[in-house]
Amino acid sequence: MRLLEVEDLTVRFGDSTVVAGVRLSLGAGERLGLIGESGSGKTLTALAVAGLLPPGAAVTGSVRFEGSELLGRRERAIAPLRGAGIGFVFQEPLTALNPLMRIGAQIGEPLRIHRGLSRRAARGAAAELAARVGLPDPERIVRAYPHQLSGGQRQRVGIAIAIAARPALIVADEPTTALDVTVQAEILRLLTALVEEEGSALLFISHDLAVVAQVSRRLAVMRAGRVVEEGPTLDVLRDPREPYTRQLVAAARATSWNPQETPS
Repeated sequence: MRLLEVEDLTVRFGDSTVVAGVRLSLGAGERLGLIGESGSGKTLTALAVAGLLPPGAAVTGSVRFEGSELLGRRERAIAPLRGAGIGFVFQEPLTALNPLMRIGAQIGEPLRIHRGLSRRAARGAAAELAARVGLPDPERIVRAYPHQLSGGQRQRVGIAIAIAARPALIVADEPTTALDVTVQAEILRLLTALVEEEGSALLFISHDLAVVAQVSRRLAVMRAGRVVEEGPTLDVLRDPREPYTRQLVAAARATSWNPQETPS
């Protein structure tokens, strides 16, 4: 049984179809990169997996996680899976984090909800998680509010929240887009190390081929709401079949990126 199976996923807003018949699958511990330009439907695909589509979205098809169908389930039935089964790292942590809650309380929340820790135990565990994701002076960080941290630090907090309950799947939606190149590289190394340590599967979404190639073992290319090419990352990069994929590779090469240097 695959950890995640997406079959014929279609998302519509009124008369507009934004995701059309997407099919994806992930096994335990696998790392899949989902690449495509802005508006290709990759983020909506990820949100559908986590049951986070915005109001007004009409969704059909099938999303099965650990053998259970998620589409059509009520919010109260799917909510317990978030954090415990599926961890989500958002593109902009400043908007994803609660501005009125201290960092320690936000990291500790999934520990209390999904692992049954007391508030005191969750506070201690939150500091340990802050240290694990490389936040400096974690005891100070957990007492801070989101606006008191840098963008890179907030993203590390988002990752700490996502891994807190040790989910089987982590979905990372453009987690490095708003960061400078140095911090971006640090976050990519951190994510890769954490999923390897935990044995979690990773669905990594990005519009940047050079970025997604660093963390994925398989690659799915989306265009206009459809998956147009899929395969092992190195195969797709070195011998792309679709003209659109070849355009993405050529654009990435123009930035001095070399697919031969992509980790296997």
